[in-house]
Amino acid sequence: MAKLQQRLEQKQTIQPQQILQATILQLNAVNLEERILEELESNPALDQMEGTTEPEEETTDEDGLDWEIEYEYEPPNVYEKKEYKDMPILQTKDFVESLSDQLNLYDFNSKERAVAEEIIYNLDENGYLAVDLELISDRYETDLMDVLSILKTVQTFEPSGIAARDLQECLLIQIDKTEYPVAYKLVHEYFDEVANHRYEHLSQKAGYSEEELKHALEVISHLNPKPGAGHEGAETISVIPELIVYTRDDNWVVVVNDSWLPEVQVSREYVDMLAGELDKKTKSFIKEKVDTAEWFVDAISDRRKTLTRVMQEIIKRQPEFFEGNIDQLKPMKLQDIADAIGVDVSTLSRSTRGKYVDTPYGIYELKSYFTEGMLTTSGEEISTLQIKRLLKKLLDEEVKRHPYTDEKLKDLLNKQGYPVARRTVAKYREQLHVPVARLRKQI
Repeated sequence: MAKLQQRLEQKQTIQPQQILQATILQLNAVNLEERILEELESNPALDQMEGTTEPEEETTDEDGLDWEIEYEYEPPNVYEKKEYKDMPILQTKDFVESLSDQLNLYDFNSKERAVAEEIIYNLDENGYLAVDLELISDRYETDLMDVLSILKTVQTFEPSGIAARDLQECLLIQIDKTEYPVAYKLVHEYFDEVANHRYEHLSQKAGYSEEELKHALEVISHLNPKPGAGHEGAETISVIPELIVYTRDDNWVVVVNDSWLPEVQVSREYVDMLAGELDKKTKSFIKEKVDTAEWFVDAISDRRKTLTRVMQEIIKRQPEFFEGNIDQLKPMKLQDIADAIGVDVSTLSRSTRGKYVDTPYGIYELKSYFTEGMLTTSGEEISTLQIKRLLKKLLDEEVKRHPYTDEKLKDLLNKQGYPVARRTVAKYREQLHVPVARLRKQI
């Protein structure tokens, strides 16, 4: 028979306001605006303040002391979200519409045009056909050879190389067989050797001189492997900095770039209602809404303060960078900043993820200031970012006929005082998006 027992235990629980605070902190400015508008719509106890308030400045002096000051003038490069409703906008066609318009140049009947449109609407972001021709053939009850014929017509559209089914076909479409017969043959008959840079026996197998091969490979290197990328209609990502940093009177000024966001406050009407005579159910509902509104306003304020403190500490710990030596970053971890400003490292991670700062030297992601450290043979601690830059320099200056292997790169770095292992070189090379030596080899 089960017995009833009492047990006393301590257990940590996350309060609703803590969850809200963490959620608000990790949002970027654009997503925060959406969240504010959603909250205004769903919570009647939250009001939008009339008018706009200028953003607060935080100034760091030479001794690292911070204080709030009155906002005296508009700081440079304050980003605002503006809508120009009365301004005439140039109407541009997107990528698919441009291809569809080219169909008008051909004498297609209604069924053939439908097949051609099906091909165009099944191109991926790089301009490749992302569906099997057999499926199109079955859908429109059309002979496969007729679908293939229509595909060949679409492949003559601009940009050249569009609607290919693979990379080899994409390159063949772009090569004028009459003008560049050697390049065409290399792609058509020796594609694997060309794609994998296996040039050692290619001259002998293809029957061409080294000079002919070199010219043909030069032609191939200028072809576009992604004819659909970068055209109008492709997704464009724009960055709105969360912070703006500039100097005034030899001090660094940190501005949180959120002056264009809706300012919110707890509704005074609902607070007054809470103090009146209400039934229990109504009072519970209003209290819940007022509490949530207060937490929301506090979370936005805490977000602003946390971002400011993080940026001030970064400026203090990266003096070389903010003196203009942007290649000189000191080793710095998230835990270092978290300990300095007295927050949990997870909180700091949320505040730096996907956030950008506008500095006099350009726009940088906050997390780019955090790098691991390594001791050189002389005992100096340097950032791994410096090693990556040196590795990039070695790769750029290598002789392409005989590119450096990872082992050779390791030896070169070791000779310059950087004791890295071969696997570390391979990791950094991959982070630089540089292929292995075999794929970098050129004639």
